[in-house]
Amino acid sequence: MNNDNEIVNYTKEERKSHILKEINLHTRVSFETLSVKLCVSEDTVRRDINELESESLLIKVKGGAMTKAYHHSSSNQTYAGESKQIIAQKTIGLLHDGMVLLIGGGTTIREFIRLIPNDLSLTIFTVTVLSAVELLDKPNVKIIMIGGSISSYSQMCVSGDVYNQLANIKVDLLILGTNALDIEGGFSDSDWETVQVKKAMIQASQKTAILTISEKLDTVLKMKIANLSEVDYVVTEVEPDHEKLQSYKKAVPSLVFV
Repeated sequence: MNNDNEIVNYTKEERKSHILKEINLHTRVSFETLSVKLCVSEDTVRRDINELESESLLIKVKGGAMTKAYHHSSSNQTYAGESKQIIAQKTIGLLHDGMVLLIGGGTTIREFIRLIPNDLSLTIFTVTVLSAVELLDKPNVKIIMIGGSISSYSQMCVSGDVYNQLANIKVDLLILGTNALDIEGGFSDSDWETVQVKKAMIQASQKTAILTISEKLDTVLKMKIANLSEVDYVVTEVEPDHEKLQSYKKAVPSLVFV
């Protein structure tokens, strides 16, 4: 990683590799962020992203690009798929029969949904259409879709109706993925509407579990959703006593790593 005072002259292939890495790690990245990280103009980043899109390696969105794995037609292209399956299996251990859940969306949540036992009776609220569709395969899950206009950034419902509906529920456990997690920065994202909805989801929940691959630790995006002190569980693919987690345990003793 280059420091702020160092200009790194990447080749085009190195830039494209870095762009794919950032997008797979954080789901979506803006032209501006990539321009700063790569020390090139936004026009250069746009050209690189156009080439990557023509190679079917990412999806262009307004202001940047997103990983293909997040798209409903590309579920077989999940970044760090094995790690996310481990996280999903650990998350199942937080459930018990009769729970009321609130869940978000994303590739790790998708893996979690797939592993929900068919004989487990749950009520699940979600603000993400794709999560609701995945849940239709679970015979003992009552699905309640919290609806409104859908964000092209996060594929979550983000309108005023969502806030009204969330304000009237209190679920046992919120299960969210994240694009970045840090001791000081908490967990964060880059889209204002998405951040506001996730804040409302936390308020609607007795407890909160954040699912993240360990590679996202020590990363920060533009907008904080919550401090880690507001989170009850962090579920990663590494064991709770892993060295990567020790500084987090020391900084936030109340946080349970799964």
